[in-house]
Amino acid sequence: MDQDIELRHLRYFVAVAEELHFGRAALRLHLAQPPLSQQIRKLEEILGHALFTRTSRSVRLTSAGEVFFERARRTLRNVQEDLDEARSIGRGEVGFLRVGFIGSSMLTRLPAMLGKYRRQYPNVHLQLSENFTSNLIQSLTKNTLDAGILRDGDPTEGLTIEPLFSEPFVAVLPSGHPLAKRKTISAADLRDEPFVFFTPTAGTLAYRKTIALCEAHNFRPRVVQEAPQWLTILRLVGAGLGVSIAPACVAQIATPDIACRTLRGARIRSNIELACRTAEDRTIVKSFAQIARASFDRSKKRALSCR
Repeated sequence: MDQDIELRHLRYFVAVAEELHFGRAALRLHLAQPPLSQQIRKLEEILGHALFTRTSRSVRLTSAGEVFFERARRTLRNVQEDLDEARSIGRGEVGFLRVGFIGSSMLTRLPAMLGKYRRQYPNVHLQLSENFTSNLIQSLTKNTLDAGILRDGDPTEGLTIEPLFSEPFVAVLPSGHPLAKRKTISAADLRDEPFVFFTPTAGTLAYRKTIALCEAHNFRPRVVQEAPQWLTILRLVGAGLGVSIAPACVAQIATPDIACRTLRGARIRSNIELACRTAEDRTIVKSFAQIARASFDRSKKRALSCR
């Protein structure tokens, strides 16, 4: 008959046990006293033992009642904690969130955005991992990531990819290069230069965009060296191995031996994007996406005002 015990029985019992007075317990529970007494008797029938010793002047717990009192309070406390936890999970306030990002996104508003997310959701275990766009897309499709910050991600079935931030490309030159003396240059000026480029497999759309900047002037870049990271590419350019074309944010890590110049007339831009699974419906991921959109929206407005 244990299955007949309901949480309300425990709440009624605890109220009477704490007050040791049926009248005061009834007021506390917003019940009439007779129904409260009936529910306590029903609980005692289910247990098969008296929980209270009643006289005309007092109410006292029996030895069984004293033990059950502690157990009932513990049960109610655990239920409340479970309810609070479930509500927190439903609001995206606790849980485990796996986010992947590309290295160059750390040169945008991403660090500030992650700090804001951490302050708003301190109880979420946020696991960050850096990788190439192509690898991040694979991880999202394999369900080993919950969200990704990409650069120019290829459209992928099962994923929703939305732009967060758009930036122009710049030419990256050794500081001693003759073209470095100009404030702006055309991609056509790089026609005969050797190029240091990132690995195409890191992101095919991003690679095609940079190639398209050159093809718009009827040439393909002569790539003499590939490298996986922009810091490596810049160091190689600074050492005189060639020139490159990079998203504008890369200028933030340029050393004195590097010159970054605006590409005149270039209409192609590079996009930082948020990627999630199309069927994603968890609040924890939606909350992250909402903060990402709001954080990068400030950059979008600033960029628009500069055009």
